[in-house]
Amino acid sequence: MATLFVDKLDPQSGTALEIGTSGDTITVPSGATIVNSGTATGFGGGKVLQVVQGLLTTEQSTTSASYVAPGLDVTITPAATSSKILIMMGGGMYGNPSSGFNYVPTIYRDSTNLADTDASGFASFRAGGSTLGASVCINYLDSPSSTSAITYHYYHKISAGTGYIGYNSNATSTIIAMEIGA
Repeated sequence: MATLFVDKLDPQSGTALEIGTSGDTITVPSGATIVNSGTATGFGGGKVLQVVQGLLTTEQSTTSASYVAPGLDVTITPAATSSKILIMMGGGMYGNPSSGFNYVPTIYRDSTNLADTDASGFASFRAGGSTLGASVCINYLDSPSSTSAITYHYYHKISAGTGYIGYNSNATSTIIAMEIGA
């Protein structure tokens, strides 16, 4: 094997420089660093392309037996229709009914209910005649097939009494949207 020492390689013509041919393996030794100052393409899927976050820093309550939005949402514009969006939501809930209750959280993409906990059992909080405080955590991998702006919303409902997200404004609730390249 021969060793070639150079400080810079430029293409002979045009703007593309090819190293190796189809089927070759290019090895970067352990401890070496590759610095990318431009755009890297063609490295396969699974890349995190962007991460955006929405916060709710105030207590929001509901007495509704139908889903309502307390104002915890995040908007993301996917770079490609093949991208997946990982939604991660976390916050503190509290239920304070005079009888048993069922507090149900979910995630909507715009107006579509994605993680309906009534149907899928993601997370549903039940208490029989007493109060309940708990952490809410929903993770959902969405395939929106869009490059338009998409808003993901946290919704909640309660079967009796009052349900809270961010109870007493002591806990910040978050929703994160992470675009994963195909």
